[in-house]
Formats: sequence, structure tokens, C-alpha cells
Amino acid sequence: MRKKNRKQMTLINASLDHPRAVELENISQILDDNPTICDMVLQDLTRGVKNRKAGAEGMTAEQVLRVAIIKQMEEFSYEELAFHIVDSRCYRRFCRIGITEKGFQKSALNSNIKAISPETWEAINRILVAYAEERKVEKGREVRMDCTVVSSNIHDPRDSSLLFDCVRVLTRKLGQINEWCSDLNILFSDHTKRAKRRMIGIMNTNSKKVRDKRYEDLLKVTHKTVNYAEKAVVILKDFPFQNSTLIDTALQLSEDMEQIINLSYRVIDQTTRRIIHGESVPASEKVVSIFEPHTDIIVKDRRETFYGHKVCLSGGSSNLITDCLILEGNPADSTLTNIMLDRQKEIYNRYPLKVALDGGFASKDNLESAKGNGIKDVCFAKKRGIEVEDMCRSEYVYKRLRRFRAGVESGISWLKRCFGFALVTWKTLRSFKSYVWASIVSANLLTLARNVK
Repeated sequence: MRKKNRKQMTLINASLDHPRAVELENISQILDDNPTICDMVLQDLTRGVKNRKAGAEGMTAEQVLRVAIIKQMEEFSYEELAFHIVDSRCYRRFCRIGITEKGFQKSALNSNIKAISPETWEAINRILVAYAEERKVEKGREVRMDCTVVSSNIHDPRDSSLLFDCVRVLTRKLGQINEWCSDLNILFSDHTKRAKRRMIGIMNTNSKKVRDKRYEDLLKVTHKTVNYAEKAVVILKDFPFQNSTLIDTALQLSEDMEQIINLSYRVIDQTTRRIIHGESVPASEKVVSIFEPHTDIIVKDRRETFYGHKVCLSGGSSNLITDCLILEGNPADSTLTNIMLDRQKEIYNRYPLKVALDGGFASKDNLESAKGNGIKDVCFAKKRGIEVEDMCRSEYVYKRLRRFRAGVESGISWLKRCFGFALVTWKTLRSFKSYVWASIVSANLLTLARNVK
């Protein structure tokens, strides 16, 4: 039976007189001051549940939210989190786990934390922003914006390694299907070792002729493995299972196989075009991971290449992250200016008075649009042909806002160093977005805990 929180609290450890413990107590008070947050988490945890009163108690919505915050603040793995919330008096108190209560297994922590949707995390952040405005921590009058890249948890996406991934994953799936139901008797050959030899050979040769020959053999092996998988899907769909549970499992297995098969064909196509025919494949058409296919290729300043998603952040003078937009592809910063300013209006019901942005956001159209919305001072870090007098009321205001904008760089660095914002370890696009927002919410809670009196 799911609950928002415990009506009668169990015996909890006394608070500690330590700066970290005081911060957690302040965060706890902020969450208690905004009970709507736990209501939203409870809705996610009970989505699809017909009878909320039936079943075991499990974790309360309050506990799920608080352990998620601890996880992001300390960058714990689920195994480490399961240990520390039991071992630490401070964490037990914060997570509302009584002295006599047992902890939670890592599997329970994983499933409960990931049940919180990215939309809920974003709504929680907006509640915290409104709370900060009410407590006069962040008024939203001065805003600074910048973009960064949050990486997916994938290996270096070489064509040879992607082809090998396709072979080994499909082969493993075929073996699992035969183990699950021996009556299917799916016939296939295991080409994993051969594919691995070809991949290593491609990486270790300097001869284009030898490399192309090994690529041709690796493509041949991948084609064979995909053909085995396609035949297995047909067998799974046509086999006369008697049990409805077996039918559902077979459908799920066939869907998983079809997804990997489709990705494998895309990897084969891009490798053939690039290696065999010498074509230049656009980034938007490339697959960089069969495990995280949502991953984008982000080339930053023509210097570095990242694999993940571009994220645009808005912050205030308190270092609070007021807004975040997770983007698809690699759109130019100049196309995001009006979008981010309009989102600020949604949050505060008004546009800010002063805005400081990176040079990539600069354009005369963006300046005119911002001024037309009543923004008095718009500072682009790089002028790009725009006069200072057109952007700000004076040279002094422009220089002050340009220095103010640099603060968002420290905020992004803090997120990446202390809240796991540099690399998302959760799988799927939905979980990627949840992870990003969970990091921002945790950082904002700590900022508020240090500023709210």
C-alpha cells in the first residue's frame, strides 16, 4: 500500500550539530513547507495501480524523494545508497527511516527513484523557484543563460565497435530465448569471437586496404547474425504458446529483438556508406550507441565532440537554476534566446529586467525581440556587430552584466563536479531527462538551504 508519508513517525535519531547535518535539516524543512511536492511524487509512484490500499507498504513518496536527493547530492550508486541510508544516522533522519526500521534494497531504490517522471522533477523545480521568490532568495529580475552538454554513458562510438555490439547483443538474446523455451530450438551460429577479432584488427591496423577488408568481413558477420535474429522473431510470433504469460513474454522478447535489429541495420548502413563508399554521413543520421540510441552528436566550437544532449540553463543572482531545457540535436544558441525568455515568463509571469547571455545567443533579431518584451538591458558576452548602446543603458551596465554572466559557468561547473551532471548513468531518454532534473533539483535545494533564513 502506497502512502505519501507516515501519519505516525517511528522513533528517529536526534539531529547532529554538524554543518552538513544542518543543511539536510534545512532541506527537510523546505520539503515540509511544500507538501505538494510529495503529492506529485505519490502520483508517479501509483500510476497504473488500480487499488492503492492493497499490497505491501513499500517506500512512502516522502522517502523516495529524499533518497533520490541524497543519491544525487552524494553521487552514490544504488548499492552505496542502500548502505549509507542505513549506516548514517544523519541520512536515516533525513529520509525519515526509523531506528527500528530496516533499509531498502538497491533494486527497490532503483525502481522507486526512476518512477519519478522528468515532468514531475521539472514541476518540483518550479515550486522551489516560487518558494525562493517568496523567501526573497531569487526574484528573477536578473537572469543569465548558457548551454552545456550532458554526456550519455556510452563507449567511444567507432563503427567497428558498434558492429561488434550488434553481433554480441543479438547472439546473447538468441541464447537467452533458447534457454527460456527449449521447444523453440532456434538455430544460429555464434560469431562473437570472430566479430571481436575483426574489431580489434581494425583498431590496430594502419593500412586502409587491410582495414577495409576486415570491415567487409565484420559487415558480413553482422548481416548473418541479424538474419538469425529475424528468423527468431518470426518463430516467436508464430509459435503456439498455450499460456497467456508465455505469449506476453514472447511478444516482449520479439519487440526487444526488433528494436536491436532496426538499430543494427542503421549501423550497417552508416558503416557501408562511410567505409565502403567513402560517403560523409550527417550526424543526424548516425547511431552512436545501440544501448542509448537517443544520444546526439554535439560538436562544440569545432574543437571537441560530445555524445549526449545539449542542455540550456537559466540561472539567477543566487546561483539558483531557474530553468532547464533538454534539446534534441545541436541547434544554434541563437535559436534558443526567445524560447528561454518565454519560459522565464511562464515561471515568473513576467520577463526579467536584465538578461546576460553567452555570445552564441547574439543576434540583432534576438535583441529587438527581447527589448520589445520590456527587457531593459540585454548583454551578449560577444558583441557580434551590435553596439553596446543598443544592448544596455551604459557601458558600465554592460560590463557589470558581462561579469554577472560568467557566474553561470561556475554554476554549471558545480553541477558537474558535485551532482553528477557531467555524465548520466541512467538508461533510456526518459531516465536521462529525470537524472538531469534530479541533479538540478538537488543543487537548488542545497542552494536554498544555505540561503533561506
